[in-house]
Amino acid sequence: MSPYEIIKTVRITEKGTDQSEELNQYTVVADHRASKIQIREAVQELFNVRVLNVNTMNMHGKTRRKMTKQAGRTADWKKAILTLKKGDKIELT
Repeated sequence: MSPYEIIKTVRITEKGTDQSEELNQYTVVADHRASKIQIREAVQELFNVRVLNVNTMNMHGKTRRKMTKQAGRTADWKKAILTLKKGDKIELT
């Protein structure tokens, strides 16, 4: 898989912003088949940073309902929290 297939997006949330400022950690959405090593290599190649640690979680999709009574689900996804080397940062624009 290419790095663009492994890393889907960088999550920008209030909690993630605090983590990036205080702990130099960033949250990304990764392909559910990707391992920690593949995620690390993809981020280092895409953003030119040094990744020290990768923590992953499989997030389950939520049940949603539209205006009708028909229920559906959002997709399951993998969340990866990356700890970067001091001085490195991912530009979030």
